[in-house]
This record gives sequence, C-alpha cells and structure tokens, in this order.
Amino acid sequence: MRIALIGLGKMGANMARRLLRQDIEVVGYNRSPDIVNQLAEEENLIPAESLEAAIAQLPAPRIVWLMLPAGEITEQTLQTLPGLLQPGDIVVDGGNANYHDSQRRAAALAEQQIGYVDAGTSGGVWGLDEGYCMMVGGERAHVEPLIPVLQALAPARDAGWAHVGPPGAGHFTKMIHNGIEYGMMQAYAEGFALLQGKSEFELDLGQISELWRHGSVVRSWLLDLSAGFLQQDQQLANISPYVADSGEGRWTVMESIDQGTAAPVLALALQMRFASQDDTAYANRILAKMREAFGGHAVKSE
Repeated sequence: MRIALIGLGKMGANMARRLLRQDIEVVGYNRSPDIVNQLAEEENLIPAESLEAAIAQLPAPRIVWLMLPAGEITEQTLQTLPGLLQPGDIVVDGGNANYHDSQRRAAALAEQQIGYVDAGTSGGVWGLDEGYCMMVGGERAHVEPLIPVLQALAPARDAGWAHVGPPGAGHFTKMIHNGIEYGMMQAYAEGFALLQGKSEFELDLGQISELWRHGSVVRSWLLDLSAGFLQQDQQLANISPYVADSGEGRWTVMESIDQGTAAPVLALALQMRFASQDDTAYANRILAKMREAFGGHAVKSE
C-alpha cells in the first residue's frame, strides 16, 4: 500500500517513520526539503519535490494525507488538490482543523467525487514509539481503504483508532479531547503549585508525583510525564511562565456557548492560558490601583 504524506513536521515525520517501519510505502513532501532527504536516507521514504510530484507517484485510487498546520496553508492545499486528483481519490486531513471547516471541505470535495476524511490525531512526539490515537470522521466508503494505515499508526491494530462518525466528527472529537486536556493540565498544575507552596513540609514533588502514578485515582499519562521532569527539576526556575494555546481549547469553549452546555473547568483552564500570555498584565495593574484608591493599600513598583 502506498500513500502520500504532505507535511513532515515533528508529528508528520514521525508518522511517516512509523508507517514505513510497518511496510506502508510513503511518498513524502515538505516545503523544507531537508526532512524529506533525511527520511529518504534513513527510512526509505519516497521523496517528492512538490505536491504534484508526490501525487504523480501514487497508484489510483490515490490517498493523500495532510499533516499541515490549521489555517491558510491547509486551505490553500485543499483548494489545489482537486485539480491534481480524480474521482475516487481520498484526502485525509490529520491536522488540527475546526470541524466546521472539515464539514465544508468534505462537501466541496464530494461535488468532485473526491473523498474527505478528517482524522483527529493525538500522540505528539511520543507517537512514533507509543502509537497515535486516531479519531476519524468521514463516509464509511472513504474510511475503509484507510484501515491498514490507521492500524499501523495506532498503538494496536484493534485499539487506539475508531471511525467516530460522519465528516467533521473526527476533528470535533479531537477538539473536545484537547479541551479536556486543558482542564486536566490546569488541575495538575494548580495541585503541584499548592504542594510546592507548603515550604514547611519540604515536600519532594518528584517523590509525590511518582507515588500518585501507582494506584491513585489521579494517575494518567500526563502525570507520568510530570513525574519524569519533576524528578529532575522541581523548581523549574529556567522555564518561562508562558503557556500557549493552539486554538482547539478556544473552539471547545465556543462550542459550549453555542450548545448552552456548562463547561466551567474547560473555560477557566483556557482563561488561565490567556493570563499567562499577558505580558503587560494591564488588568492586574488596574486592580492594584483600585485597591490603592478605595483602601489606601500599597502598590508595588516594578
């Protein structure tokens, strides 16, 4: 079996490696050719110098899997592809896309008899060794040809991947997954901050995080990762307190508003990320001045 993988960033490159090591032939294209050449040399990737060249090396019906950043580059690529493909071909978007965009794109490609599958992909940099969790949306007729690829990417042939619903359902499921991730990460962060703040007990956060990994109801892979770095460095003094948000947390909170479904934990976790990104902290400056104005409380100067 042969597919084209377009976009060989950190996740895309490791997905290519995992597929190639399980006898799936991969034609790879990336705007920066260095990773293409590296994978060709190390893993026998079939290199392509352009999107057109990648598709030209595929047998019909073609499968083109995109691992591109959400936004303009994905949109441009999906507008270009119909002119290069034929009826019966399948496009898979494995990046983080808004599910509304996925529904629109599926409908547009269907008019040209080209299949569209949205594959929410979780696993990060660990996916090469551990496998990826694949949340797949699309018509059954378009998903079934992908099963060997999904089985190769997943942790096991019968676990870690699922066809969850029609077009858009895969990216919707991944969006909610990421919203939950925000909440879990925020809860762990606040808990460890409270432990670290109780200086009189001289708590060993590395020891406690390792303790919680065994038998505790709060054990998880996120805790496993936290235990790993806390055992090396508990103070994290060299880490900037800035936490980015990739967009899916925002989409999750917007969905809760659209549905009228309460999601206060997810919403507050997102707001805490925004707070970490506020370089000016202007709102806090306003708060300090209000306290000074009504109560004569001292204001600290930078």
